[in-house]
Amino acid sequence: MDQPKASEHVSPRPRRRGLALHWQILIGLIIGAAAGLIANAWCPAQADGTPNPGLAWVVQNIAEPVGQIFLRLIFMVVLPLVFSALVLGVAEIGDVRRLGRVGLKTLLYTVGLSACSVAIGVGMANALQPGLRLGDKQRTALRQRYAAQTEEKVAQARQAKPLRETLLDIIPRNPLQEMVGALDGSSRGGGMLAVMFFALLFGIALTLAPERTKPLISVLEGIYDTVMVIVGLAMRLAPLGVAGLVFSLTALLGVEILKTLAWYVLTVLGGLTLHFLGVYSLVVGLFARLNPLRFFSRSSEALLTAFATSSSNATLPTSLRVAEHNLGIRREISSFVLTVGSTANQNGTALYEGVTVLFLAQVFGVDLSLTQQITVALLAVLAGIGTAGVPGGSLPLVVMVLQTVGVPAEGIGIILGVDRLLDMCRTTLNVAGDIAIAACVNRSESRA
Repeated sequence: MDQPKASEHVSPRPRRRGLALHWQILIGLIIGAAAGLIANAWCPAQADGTPNPGLAWVVQNIAEPVGQIFLRLIFMVVLPLVFSALVLGVAEIGDVRRLGRVGLKTLLYTVGLSACSVAIGVGMANALQPGLRLGDKQRTALRQRYAAQTEEKVAQARQAKPLRETLLDIIPRNPLQEMVGALDGSSRGGGMLAVMFFALLFGIALTLAPERTKPLISVLEGIYDTVMVIVGLAMRLAPLGVAGLVFSLTALLGVEILKTLAWYVLTVLGGLTLHFLGVYSLVVGLFARLNPLRFFSRSSEALLTAFATSSSNATLPTSLRVAEHNLGIRREISSFVLTVGSTANQNGTALYEGVTVLFLAQVFGVDLSLTQQITVALLAVLAGIGTAGVPGGSLPLVVMVLQTVGVPAEGIGIILGVDRLLDMCRTTLNVAGDIAIAACVNRSESRA
């Protein structure tokens, strides 16, 4: 199939003078973080550990709303984008056999990269043993501070459905109902995976009746183009929104919580960095035939958006635009791989979960055998594939893995204070992995 021209579907972005958007986002991020740390030092927490009232008011009424306006503009179009992009991606691939080939390649890359990420995480957790470096007083104080949030995450994990029901729920009884609850976690079925399954089947059906469905395809292309225009407008607010989100994080937490959990944070960040710069560079260089530095540079807008929003789903519109315009990935490939990957490919989450389980096992003195560590690795890979692409979506699954290997699930409260920072970092890795897989599949399909 000939490569479609970008102008056929999405109007090219007008050239703008001045600083590129990704640099504006980076500047907003730095300013927000610096301002938050200054505010935290200027207005320290009260004696009982609660935030300074004045600072809390600023965060709650100014910084958070600014960040939420940006996030809501993005989340507002995620569902129509996911549906139209995936349906059009399948329809434009055309041949069902080719669709199966693209899907199989995507699955193999996803499982392979997730396995590498978990191996790195488990290896670093065993080598550095960050859980043995936390004092008893610090451990007790952290558990007390996050007791309420811990109970919530444990309750969510206990409500988890058995594997049989989880697999059946991927096939939705009512796709519209699944769409309503897909992003806020209120869905009782398969959520986003169910929506994607419906879109995938819908796209396959369109390919089986190409002549009679051309008007419908035109409508979906119109929806896709309109959504991308909304995304372009929303991204103009990205630098301000990012500054508000990061300010909220650093103003309330400061650096104290990082000092307490420094070894855990460094272990996770070290693993994420090694996977990002090492594994992805090799994969992109060997299989996509792209210069890794050029790949990361041209993907920077999507990576910075992922870091700020902590959501693969919220970053999807930017990822699609970056893949098509900056990396030259064909739209039928990027629409399919990136849309599926925003939920199914969570390399950073898998690495994070492996490190977290071993860290908490070390904190509580639970000696995990080799068999149990292999179980942790396998569960982390599976949990990474099934994690919702929204902020904090991995925490209930971490609790599930903890319960499986006999580590006290209540220990999740110990890491809640730094989870948002690590969520930002692992989401960046997730999005980079999605784009890397799309580039690799695009290269292999161009030779097919």
